[in-house]
Amino acid sequence: QVQLVESGGGLVQPGGSLRLSCAASGNIFKADVMVWYRRAPGKQRELVAGITTGGSTNYAYSVKGRFTISRDNAKNTMYLQMNSLKPEDTAVYYCNAGTYMRGTYYPSVPWGQGTQVTVSS
Repeated sequence: QVQLVESGGGLVQPGGSLRLSCAASGNIFKADVMVWYRRAPGKQRELVAGITTGGSTNYAYSVKGRFTISRDNAKNTMYLQMNSLKPEDTAVYYCNAGTYMRGTYYPSVPWGQGTQVTVSS
């Protein structure tokens, strides 16, 4: 079964940048969409960004203009460039591949362990 491994998290000061990577053990780019979700302490998992097979992207309002999602099909890898980070971006970030139906996300692969991002001075 295809597995996803997130990396690139860490501790960064407010205003700093990080780039997260999502490496797939197999070809998952046939999925309708690849996504980054995050879960902050005490909160539900929320969508951060998504990218379709055609390259269309969407972002949560809270990260629009600061985060950029991209993918490298040849490397089976997806990225999330995060700039101008804020303390409220602190969360565990997860990547996945799947599809949306009637506004609900259905994963095609198991959720990974995620990577911790902490924004603090």
